[in-house]
Amino acid sequence: MKVFVPSPLHRYTAGRSEVAGQGKSISAVLFDLDRQYPGIRFRMIDEQDAIRPHIKLFVNGERCETLDRALAPSDEVHIIAALSGG
Repeated sequence: MKVFVPSPLHRYTAGRSEVAGQGKSISAVLFDLDRQYPGIRFRMIDEQDAIRPHIKLFVNGERCETLDRALAPSDEVHIIAALSGG
């Protein structure tokens, strides 16, 4: 499936904004991305296995708030990262 990666995470994907991921759930897709791009999952998921507050996940344009959301191979996952700073 297509996974769209925000620019703050492009350093993990060699600058790519669109990558392919596999899995039957959001959790499985993020583990697959981490297998392909080591370290990327930790930037999105914390030590308690929760989505970090500055990360938003969307499946086919619909907000996804849990990692157990089921996915189909034709789905599109968009990862959105809020910018912060001062």
